[in-house]
Amino acid sequence: MTYRPPTRAPRKYGRRHEKVKAKAKGRKRRSGGSYMSETHVLSSEEVADRALNRLRILGKQRFALPPFSEHFNRWLLDLRDVLSEFESSPNISVDDQFAKERSQILSNVELDLEERRRKEAPREEAIKSLSDTRILLKRIEEEYITKAKEIERRKDDGIKRLSSKVDGLREELNHITRTKTGILERILRKVEEQKETKAIQRLKSAQEELASTIQYFTAEQEKLRNEYERGKRPVIEQMRDHQKEVENQDTDSSLETRRIACEALINAVNALLQRNLQIRNA
Repeated sequence: MTYRPPTRAPRKYGRRHEKVKAKAKGRKRRSGGSYMSETHVLSSEEVADRALNRLRILGKQRFALPPFSEHFNRWLLDLRDVLSEFESSPNISVDDQFAKERSQILSNVELDLEERRRKEAPREEAIKSLSDTRILLKRIEEEYITKAKEIERRKDDGIKRLSSKVDGLREELNHITRTKTGILERILRKVEEQKETKAIQRLKSAQEELASTIQYFTAEQEKLRNEYERGKRPVIEQMRDHQKEVENQDTDSSLETRRIACEALINAVNALLQRNLQIRNA
């Protein structure tokens, strides 16, 4: 048998294997907890900068769409989280003055937002009322148009009928007049004169009826128009009131209140930091 010396692993493989073992050992030590690095504790300046930056952001935060009161609780929660994180830092010493100022500021902004919440509550009712008045106004307009068309139709029918009657009587009168001037004028004069008198009377009566009909329907149209204007006027006024009420609540009026509260808290934080510094330097 031929003797073969044992195969040796390449030098690069050995180094790589050692690195893998070292990484595994490091992971094991970290998982056991004996070699884990300590969590970095923020300095008072870092804690303060973080709190102040978040307060500035909250002071400028705008709520885009109504109802704005739906955002109040979340905003207040964020504000309390900022203060809680700031006060819980081991490098910040909260004194009674800061605690008193912070409590007063939070109480004031909460009361103001609650008042705004109550004022905003009727907004949905105003929107519904606005929609109802628009529907009512549309119905009034539709009823007016329908009645106006009916009066116009009756007026046209009456004028057409009476105009035809007047034209017929006028033609009859013209025929009588032509007959009077014919050959039998002397014989038929008396009869034709009677017919002419009656035709004139009927024509006059028909013309008066036509004028009376036109006057009647014109008065009806005017009456309907006046009723329509009287009926829609209060509805339009209600629409304007509801529209104004809705528009007044389309702007986030709480922004100024929230900005002032955040600025007051920023001043309170800065004052506390100054007192802490004076104590450390004493």
